[in-house]
Amino acid sequence: MLTVCVNLDCDNQYKEIFPMKKMLTADEAATLLGVSTATLYSYVSRGMLDSVPSKNVRSKLYPRDQVLRLAARRKDGRQAGHTVEQAIDWGKPILESRITLIEHGVIRYRGHDAMKLAQSATLEQVAVILWDDGKANMFDTNVMQITPAQWRHMRQPFSTFLPLERTAALLAASAPLLIAAELPTNGAQLMQLVAAALLNTDVSMLPLHQQCGNAWGLDDAATNLVRAALVACADHELNVSAFTVRCVASTGAPLPLALLAGLAALSGPRHGGESLRIRTLIDAALESDDMHGALKQHLAQPGIASGYGNRLPGFGHPLYPDGDPRGRMLLQMLAAQETRHGNIAQLLEIGEAASALSGQPVNVDFSLAAIEYAFGLARGTSQTLFALGRCAGWIAHAKEQASTGQLIRPRARYVGSFDFLD
Repeated sequence: MLTVCVNLDCDNQYKEIFPMKKMLTADEAATLLGVSTATLYSYVSRGMLDSVPSKNVRSKLYPRDQVLRLAARRKDGRQAGHTVEQAIDWGKPILESRITLIEHGVIRYRGHDAMKLAQSATLEQVAVILWDDGKANMFDTNVMQITPAQWRHMRQPFSTFLPLERTAALLAASAPLLIAAELPTNGAQLMQLVAAALLNTDVSMLPLHQQCGNAWGLDDAATNLVRAALVACADHELNVSAFTVRCVASTGAPLPLALLAGLAALSGPRHGGESLRIRTLIDAALESDDMHGALKQHLAQPGIASGYGNRLPGFGHPLYPDGDPRGRMLLQMLAAQETRHGNIAQLLEIGEAASALSGQPVNVDFSLAAIEYAFGLARGTSQTLFALGRCAGWIAHAKEQASTGQLIRPRARYVGSFDFLD
């Protein structure tokens, strides 16, 4: 039985086998696919291929374009194409990495349990672990390539922007200065610059969580929870923004531009923007006389589907069937401050009710939005926490990808018309 390769080069081979026509007989379709007619029929029964009655012959006919697309998919499968296809939508890893392992509900940063690190480590300490360069004091001895006067002048036009928008603008504006500097910009410099942009402050050498606490007027206990949240968000394997950063870094682009790409990816409603939807959910639940009814109404709304499908934002995660350890840990830490912040009890009640309604436990996005609401922080502060923490992981991925010297360049499977105009 003949197996035909389906691509631009071998379509001429197909033309020699069968006349150009839109419908194929079962024997023609099976020959093109390189399978038996019984397997062909099984493709139809599984919804992989359509069949239509024929007026002239007793057997069914099969759309030529569909057969060619299925042949391409089968060819990809023999070359691990199915693995790549699945990886684009919650499948197996498509890149090797030494940075983060997510397995059995545990997140490990280069072998360290991330949730245990979050109990006491700073984001700077975790960044050094993720970057694996052994420079434990790099944040203490850092020299910024942009002067304080330059920075104040640069950020003034963007002071009224939302944090992520302001940071993207300032990072883009800073990139020429950072790239042209005599000494290359390192990860510590970039994280301090990003922190200042997100918080709309001067660049500081203070610990990053302390900078957040000072900017938001938090006490020591709340600032400690911010520290834990930053560590919990530091990396999450090959998520959308990390993959984007790796793609840009693989071209040889400078580190500031790779981070800029990460920020752009994070801003979308199916990634870092998820917390904005959760804040809307929290507001609706707290403002309603019927919290459960408000949650049910929110679940029924089509809205913007998250990256995990149609469900309540902030609940469930495909990598954690038993619950997101980041969301669980941060919510437990928030609950410990219940006596000091009266609205925490209501937030916990919303979490429990929404979890029961959706059948999914809270994830990190809900916990970040809950922290934002509990401490009276501005809407969108949860995104700032996410972005600042994730910078550590982005830098790790950019450095690792650059070290391979490999360009990330997937191939596309053509699924358009095969009626070529020669």
